[in-house]
Amino acid sequence: MWEWIKQPWPWYVAGPLIGLTVPLLLIMGNKSFGVSSSLRHICAACIPANIPFFKYNWRKETWNLFFVAGILVGAIIATNWLSTGEPVAVNPKLVHDLQQYKIHNYSSIVPVDLFNWPSLFTVRGFILMIGGGFLVGFGTRYAGGCTSGHAIMGLSNLQWPSLVATCCFMIGGFITANLILPVVLNM
Repeated sequence: MWEWIKQPWPWYVAGPLIGLTVPLLLIMGNKSFGVSSSLRHICAACIPANIPFFKYNWRKETWNLFFVAGILVGAIIATNWLSTGEPVAVNPKLVHDLQQYKIHNYSSIVPVDLFNWPSLFTVRGFILMIGGGFLVGFGTRYAGGCTSGHAIMGLSNLQWPSLVATCCFMIGGFITANLILPVVLNM
């Protein structure tokens, strides 16, 4: 009976459900959707330093912390109790491309050959995990929000900066996937 929840949902179901969060948040009190701002709220709540960036009324945004906690709890539930145990379905062309870079183990949500503790201490692992994490964090701060905030919330509100940021996210993704990632994976 509950097998449907264990399968990936098609884009025409998952997409509108994600999209419907925007009007729901607006109806619930003119709230803005975004995940990266939750780190700022956590820092403002936990760091009693005199840093101007963290001096604001973070308590008004407590709902965002519950939202992100719900994402974490949902991921734990999905991983532990809603997983079929089968490997992630990967396109055969991608399997072929990954094998050229000596990546064979992709049974979890990320390629295990790339993202594990021993590979963190290699040049390739450092670039992918530490360098990539820094660039995501820097880009999020520089753009004034993350992809979910700009691409979902900002575009639905017809905000010009969100259109520019989303286009830059996409261009950066295309350049990284097609020009930079092959060089890093060949290291």
